[in-house]
Amino acid sequence: MKNVEHFGDLTPRMNEFREKVLEKKPYICAERALLATEAYKEHQNQPAVMKRALMLKNILEKMSIYIEDETLIVGNQASSNKDAPIFPEYTLEFVIDELDKFEKRDGDVFYITEETKEALRSIAPFWENNNLRAKGDALLPDEVRDIMSTGLLGMEGKLNSGDAHLAVDYQTVLQTGLKGYEERVKRLKAELDLCKPESIDKYMFYKAVLIVIEAVKIYADRFSRLAYKKAQETHGKRKEELLEISRICAKVPYEPAETFQEAIQSTWFIQLILQIESNGHSLSYGRFDQYIYPYLQHDLDAGIITEDEAVELLTNLWIKTLTINKVRSQAHTYSSAGSPMYQNVTIGGQTPDKKCAINKLSYLVLKSVAQTRLPQPNLTVRYYNGIPQEFLDEAIEVMKLGTGMPAFNNDEIIIPSFIDLGVKEEDAYNYSAIGCVETAVPGKWGYRCTGMSYLNFPRILLCVMNDGIDLTTGKRFVSGSGHFKDMKSFEELQAAWDKAIRELTRVSVIVENAVDIAGEREIPDILCSALTQDCIGRGKTIKEGGAIYDFISGLQIGIANMADSLAAIKKLVYEEKKITPEQLWNAMLADFEGEDNQRIQSMLIHDVPKYGNDDDYVDQLVVEAYNSYIDEMKKYPNTRYGRGPIGGIRYAGTSSISANVGQGLGTMATPDGRKARTPLAEGCSPAHAMDKSGPTAVFKTVSKLPTHEITGGVLLNQKVTPQMLSTEENKMKLEMMIKTFFNRLHGYHVQYNVVDRETLIDAQLHPENHRDLIVRVAGYSAFFNVLSKATQDDIIERTEQTL
Repeated sequence: MKNVEHFGDLTPRMNEFREKVLEKKPYICAERALLATEAYKEHQNQPAVMKRALMLKNILEKMSIYIEDETLIVGNQASSNKDAPIFPEYTLEFVIDELDKFEKRDGDVFYITEETKEALRSIAPFWENNNLRAKGDALLPDEVRDIMSTGLLGMEGKLNSGDAHLAVDYQTVLQTGLKGYEERVKRLKAELDLCKPESIDKYMFYKAVLIVIEAVKIYADRFSRLAYKKAQETHGKRKEELLEISRICAKVPYEPAETFQEAIQSTWFIQLILQIESNGHSLSYGRFDQYIYPYLQHDLDAGIITEDEAVELLTNLWIKTLTINKVRSQAHTYSSAGSPMYQNVTIGGQTPDKKCAINKLSYLVLKSVAQTRLPQPNLTVRYYNGIPQEFLDEAIEVMKLGTGMPAFNNDEIIIPSFIDLGVKEEDAYNYSAIGCVETAVPGKWGYRCTGMSYLNFPRILLCVMNDGIDLTTGKRFVSGSGHFKDMKSFEELQAAWDKAIRELTRVSVIVENAVDIAGEREIPDILCSALTQDCIGRGKTIKEGGAIYDFISGLQIGIANMADSLAAIKKLVYEEKKITPEQLWNAMLADFEGEDNQRIQSMLIHDVPKYGNDDDYVDQLVVEAYNSYIDEMKKYPNTRYGRGPIGGIRYAGTSSISANVGQGLGTMATPDGRKARTPLAEGCSPAHAMDKSGPTAVFKTVSKLPTHEITGGVLLNQKVTPQMLSTEENKMKLEMMIKTFFNRLHGYHVQYNVVDRETLIDAQLHPENHRDLIVRVAGYSAFFNVLSKATQDDIIERTEQTL
């Protein structure tokens, strides 16, 4: 393939390292859980911030460490690469319940030894009713418990997770080292007037930060000593490499970085330790090509490193990034299929002073990601009107490799929407991707596990049509406005929707607030807070309002199904009167089984305008429905509002990850002709095979959504075949479409699966022949073989676009 030759191959040792990591089976690791339990038992009297700091110190002092033979960058999350640590202070319940099921899963399989099972069972009594999950559950008002139990809000995983969906201040870490943070904390701690009541909490936070900085230094020093010891046991080039690793680990991240390798190692230590401290995912690298570039240029100018050596270090970092893992409950895997960590690397875009930010490192990141061909890290390119053609060409060449990367985010809509939210202009120009398609200002943004609640639009529509009672469970969700069979007009249904979505939006806010309050009280993440501005200045953790900016978003699922359902009802039932309300309702209850019901289903699918074809008839219906949610959601600030941060509010988001599959399982047949328990449409993408008018029409449809209000991410997946991009002419066509979507239509995001249906089907039948096949699941990529069959089927059925 031209683009493989174009980017070159991994060095032999990085290729060997990659193979070893890919071949390694993921196991459950009990080590972190045991050390966390030990610390919590010993320090039960301590405030939460101190307990957390002493826990991290205990883990980093005692956990197993190792240095792989091939690596130039060191640091491990668990006792073996790709093993998943357990975080009992967040949740242990699902782990104990599923100990004997991890290896039997359809997708996201983990292995576990009997010794590990026994170790985890031994600590379970201590954590019973004594962790975030239990205490978060206890905060949930009785009024919302019934709805929570139905899975409508998709809260599995959110009650279990720590601070996440952010990028810490890597630039300051590299420039001052943790030593700079330590000096500032010591000064602020000494200046406290302890007679003021609020100073007591600040004092404990500062004390906790100092413990955590010491813990990170101890962890790095352990690797310095290990590398030195291994150097004494070897010779030649590897001995020199190990001695250099030893020197670097004795220095960073405590001291400032000076060389490219020091900067990479310092960044990796922080990225890694954040994910030892907390199980919150989507901890991202931020604008990697901006803060690392000075060190690359320094080394190139000084003759310390060559470009090829720099690329090898980058590929080393990406392989190490893949070693981080997380085990989720079976229920949570339905919305996060493929064990994603969502660690996003952002390149390109503009500088805070509005100049082109693309530099030599931007190109080397593209090259290194192309060489490694891995699902992690997520790679995002910031597009703007003025992006150099050469850089866009290179990004498309990477895309042609079929890993689903890079995704493109659009400066032309994201920057103005941030400024409108009160973000300073220079900060808005410095945004990065922080997960799937979510965006934030690195080092200044207080987020948390995005999608704290999912709102499943099609399931809610069914509830509205059923007088407020959920069709799946029979439970009442909202007060109800009558049954669809008795509604005389489409406007009556729209009014019922508006009333119901507002009620359920309020329910989602209640649940989110309970979860956030529990997180604030029980599991403050000290390192993450310390490295987010300006938690140290305010003496507060992120969840207490320590960040400069604080915005959160839920996820809205089934946008296209909602649009197509409303269009079908309006046209066939109320305008053309080809189907009576009772006929449609009964056909859905029968899941479209039987000759007459199949005829109705065919009309619903074939005789109605469909979302994704630039047809205002259907597109505007979902815009109006969506606006009801947005209008209501904007009324409710988050738990940090008024406590320091700019913002403290909510906004919309369509980054449904793979929840379209899991939420589809809980949704009965819908008025668009979709059968019960099948996947919903993903992100804001059209339903499968419903977009008949080509990719330009899809872009036009998506651009009609209130994108400016959906700052949590407007996720658009597109699929093209490798054959389509095999000619220079088609590549140019694709680039022109992307430019039009972003420049003229103000699209937010787009990403591409470059794979054909036949390959996916063959990979499903013969996985052994497609070990390296990577697909874009949602706002992230995953190896096709680790996905459940339902998720695989969903990807296979996506529309293949022509250019």
